[in-house]
Amino acid sequence: VTMLKLFGIVFFCGLLSPSQEVLSGLSCAVSAGAMQNVLSDAILQNGLLQQHLQGLVLPNILGEGGLLNSPTSITGLHLVKVWLPKLSVVLLPGIGVQLTIAAKLELSGNCLVGLLSELIDILVDVNITANIKCTNFESGTVQVVIEDCLCILGAIKIKLLSGLLSLSVNEIVLNQLTATLPGLLCPVVDIVVNLVNIQLLGTLNAVIPVGTAGTIHYQLASLPFTSGLFLGLDLDGAVKQVGGSIIPHDSSPSALPPLLDRLLVLGLRQSFLNAVLSLLIQIPPQTFPCTSEAFSGASHLQEAITTLIPAGCSACPGTSPLSIKLALSGNPLILLEENKATVELSVVIQVFVKSLDGSILNLLLLKADLALNARVSIAGGRLVLGLSLGSTSLSLESSDVGISNISDLKPHCSSLLAETLLPLLNGALGVGIPLPNVLGIPLLKVDIRI
Repeated sequence: VTMLKLFGIVFFCGLLSPSQEVLSGLSCAVSAGAMQNVLSDAILQNGLLQQHLQGLVLPNILGEGGLLNSPTSITGLHLVKVWLPKLSVVLLPGIGVQLTIAAKLELSGNCLVGLLSELIDILVDVNITANIKCTNFESGTVQVVIEDCLCILGAIKIKLLSGLLSLSVNEIVLNQLTATLPGLLCPVVDIVVNLVNIQLLGTLNAVIPVGTAGTIHYQLASLPFTSGLFLGLDLDGAVKQVGGSIIPHDSSPSALPPLLDRLLVLGLRQSFLNAVLSLLIQIPPQTFPCTSEAFSGASHLQEAITTLIPAGCSACPGTSPLSIKLALSGNPLILLEENKATVELSVVIQVFVKSLDGSILNLLLLKADLALNARVSIAGGRLVLGLSLGSTSLSLESSDVGISNISDLKPHCSSLLAETLLPLLNGALGVGIPLPNVLGIPLLKVDIRI
């Protein structure tokens, strides 16, 4: 069996021309097929509807139509079982979700025909259609109301051991059930839909840890909206550091692409990703000797630096071993272009010698502006970025020994950062960005687009 693309994820750079503008960190488009699966699982497969229909008792049915038109009464009529329930969904633009449940109800009771009493079984086909509308949005929650609940009865089959009922009883039973079942079934559907709403809101409003660095608090940002093709959901993603401080991120309007054959499209905005990267990439300064144990090109770097030291420098270290300190400068910034993601990051490289008396001589203070190529994947419900060195721009901040030309150092510094800093960055990013479990739809067959 060929599996459909179940889930699509799209990065946004905020440059799209939106048809449905939103200002949150994330946006989702859920197809009618996905909503049907979600509601079918929640209402039918989990037994929620059957559970709330248990114990359903119907009013007594009285009439004429038994043997020789004897008075007929059916009492104690109650629901025994719900057979073969099926659920379908239609998205109504600007209104909400139209839910249709078709099932066969098995009813049982006592039938008195004249003076003869016996058990009666009734099988009735029902078709319940309800329009579900979201309203009263407040602090990430919405209420759902059911409008225009319609219950239509289909075929009725009556089973009586004696077979003494005439055909006219069918009409009596149908008329009575048509008058009473909608008033009993629609309130049950209303209860079930509200319980499912609470359950599904729990998938949208969640606080998810990001390793040990902090959390992302996902929350519904506004009322859901419907088109004929999808249910739209906008989510806020509050990025919090350990200790509670929030990393702010701007929101820019954008539009979701067409669903095509996907069940779900999730759009992540550049500003939101930048906030999460700032949370993940918090690497303390790294100090280490310029030796081959620290990185393979140490001797080449030391030789290149030594040749740059002006002649006659009395304070210069000569052949003394050098030390290196790497420190991140500012926050990382992800740039999104079509089919390409780049992380820009600045690093301060300090090359120094520490004397016996503890004084430090800075041979070089460099600033490296890195453009890192980002590979994107999904693992365990998390978005994982893997970085590789793209380009390096090197500039001289200062030198205590008068070095002024650093052009020959660029390849050596690139190798230094590739061997020492990149593994730390990828280790920090390996935790991944936890994604919201939107309506419990599994992240399978992911199609990533930038």
